[in-house]
Amino acid sequence: MRFLTSLLSFFKTPSIDELKKAVIPEHVAIIMDGNGRWAQKNRVPRIFGYKKGAEVLREIVIACRDIGIKYITAYSFSSENWARPKDEVNELMRLFIEVLERELDLLIKNKVKLNLIGSRELIPGEVLEVFKNAELKTKDNSDIVLNIAFSYGSRQEIFNAVKKILKLHLEKKLDIVKSDFNVLSEYLYTAKIPDPDLLIRTSGEYRVSNFLLWQIAYTELYFTKVLWPDFNRKYFFKAIYEYQHRSRRFGKL
Repeated sequence: MRFLTSLLSFFKTPSIDELKKAVIPEHVAIIMDGNGRWAQKNRVPRIFGYKKGAEVLREIVIACRDIGIKYITAYSFSSENWARPKDEVNELMRLFIEVLERELDLLIKNKVKLNLIGSRELIPGEVLEVFKNAELKTKDNSDIVLNIAFSYGSRQEIFNAVKKILKLHLEKKLDIVKSDFNVLSEYLYTAKIPDPDLLIRTSGEYRVSNFLLWQIAYTELYFTKVLWPDFNRKYFFKAIYEYQHRSRRFGKL
């Protein structure tokens, strides 16, 4: 049955009205993979793949608004990505500044609240200031929350949360013995945000790459061979359509 559903979703491009008749995921997380391979395939410099990928993210945010998705978490730069060649990292930092400054008015117009989740102490000052400015100017927006996972690694996120909890316990501000495992969620970058209902990964890779490891315990996973710069509204709606035809039991019957 799942195979038939996947086959159907591959060929069918559902309309917005069709999608709205079924359950809309509240939170969609996305691993935006394949920018470099797209550039190689199209015989252009790698940075062009990331520029096209930024345009696609804008399109997907608008698509989320159109069908009523409230939270998006986009994996844009991992903590491991700092180990990439220095020239490429510098180009990406310039691109992040360019995109954030260019898209800020659109975020405000579409009532998108932007959050940066990740290790801020590793982010260059100029880039961090642009992020902070965008967070400040969109903080009162309420239609969509866009989490940009930047300098992000889930293992470090969990480790940092555990350290905070232990510190509070030692200061007698929190009793670990009387707490359950849900307390950890309150000290993650995504505190007060519901766990993702759906995780999409593009480019044909079948792994989660240290992304939201705690939060995706019962998240539906969707993998596609489409490279991120080619992942338009049509492909996104197909992913939502397949999600809507899955049975989520959360370990129950």
